Amino acid sequence: MSDNEQFEQLKRWRLILGQAANDRLSDMAGGRGLLDEEQSLMDEALAAIYDDTTSASADTQGKNAARSAGLGASSPKLAKWLGDVRSFFPSDIVSVIQADAIERKGLTQLLFEPETLSQVKPDIRMVATLIALKGRIPEKTKDTARMLVREVVDEIMARLAHDIRRAVTGALNRRKHSPLPSVTGMDWKTTIRRNLKHYDRERQLLIPEKFYFFERARRSKEWTVILDIDQSGSMADSVIYASIIGSIFASLPSLDTHVVAFDTEVADLSEQCANDPVDMLFGIQLGGGTDINKSVKYCEPFIHDPKKTLFILISDLYEGGNQSALIRRMEAMRQSGVSVICLLALSDGGVPSYDAELAKKLSGFGIPCFGCTPDRLPELIAGALQGQDLQALAAAITDSGKKSI
Repeated sequence: MSDNEQFEQLKRWRLILGQAANDRLSDMAGGRGLLDEEQSLMDEALAAIYDDTTSASADTQGKNAARSAGLGASSPKLAKWLGDVRSFFPSDIVSVIQADAIERKGLTQLLFEPETLSQVKPDIRMVATLIALKGRIPEKTKDTARMLVREVVDEIMARLAHDIRRAVTGALNRRKHSPLPSVTGMDWKTTIRRNLKHYDRERQLLIPEKFYFFERARRSKEWTVILDIDQSGSMADSVIYASIIGSIFASLPSLDTHVVAFDTEVADLSEQCANDPVDMLFGIQLGGGTDINKSVKYCEPFIHDPKKTLFILISDLYEGGNQSALIRRMEAMRQSGVSVICLLALSDGGVPSYDAELAKKLSGFGIPCFGCTPDRLPELIAGALQGQDLQALAAAITDSGKKSI
């Protein structure tokens, strides 16, 4: 390794290990200063959250000192830190650092000053923090907070809405054909299969005698979809994704959508879901206890045609209520013909801690319990509406890199 390569490697280790390793790494570099001006600012931004020392400024002074105030109570200082973080790091890293700033340093100033909050990079974890602390956000900051939440909601809607709508309409249109010709509505699979007998071997051409098209018109409220969402703190990302997806379902005339959130009490968010997902998110109360059985009981009257009902429980299954009654209700729902799924997580972050014993009991009744990322949800919904084996579908999603029990 050349001297330059070794020096660059020492720089990287200095940024990773922080000020405490400065003297030793500097000695290894022959007494040379390791960080230039820009890297010193980057180190200072990281040190504000992850170091117990003063930051990169000690690099040039050659001494260590105990950090006394971190980012302190100064809004200008916090605003500068936010600007530095966004300048030096990619957006996904910025999200992590912001979350750590709140969790490790208690920097709720991020939420209390409009000027500061406006510089925050909005993401799903920041939305979760805003929702969890919504009762403490000052009046002067609420509009800015709603703007941040709206930005994240719009981004998720744009990312998922098309695929979910296409999955639902495609699943409900399957095997329903119309005599009206339309290339965009052509059912190629059925057309080819039913015209194989007209294959011309000599010319190696399939000459269809009849074409088949998907039916454009769909009956209103053809299926009932129920999202039963656990509001406990560990489910924050899942709550947000599920709520937004519920709004997408509510926009489809072929679905009768119900969105319910629960802790020890049950909140029916179906009306807010159909109107504005941002209002719905601010109606959620993250944290608290858990009574899953109570919420499932509340949802039962929504089931009018079990064979045309999809019930999705989104929970880590830590039941604080009557677990035996919950198991009986879930088993009875499944036996009646309802398509029942338990998502241990609906997020990009994998499956959190969950009650593995209860999950296994539910799986034994044919209720798959697994984690799913939002981008795989359209496939899951389409399979459920088409009557596919849900256990096999869950296994396929798990095999694609998702965690299951």
